[in-house]
Amino acid sequence: MFTEQESKFITWWEANRDKQKKSFGQYVQGFSKGIGMGVAIVLIIISGWYKRANMEVNSKMSTAVFVIALLGIAVFMAWFSQNYKWEQNEQQYLELMAKKKRFEAKKSENISEENIVN
Repeated sequence: MFTEQESKFITWWEANRDKQKKSFGQYVQGFSKGIGMGVAIVLIIISGWYKRANMEVNSKMSTAVFVIALLGIAVFMAWFSQNYKWEQNEQQYLELMAKKKRFEAKKSENISEENIVN
């Protein structure tokens, strides 16, 4: 019915479901992705690639606001990526449990049909 990998995932997810939702390591991974996006934004501004955006940043925005915005992006990416990964695992788990339920229903249906025929 299940492959070995699917069985291992079901066992692991049942044991670690709540722990993964609140795992600090997941936030660190997402935070590093957000910092990477922030670095990319800074590099684009420093390189002068988009001159109008560069003029806007230099004339109207303070450095403190810019740093706070970059940290906000990093925190959002940490939260979003952690929740997205958890939701993917939860969806996979629910699909496997539905598959198991269908298999058991079909199995019990076949058994009851055999009893009627005999």
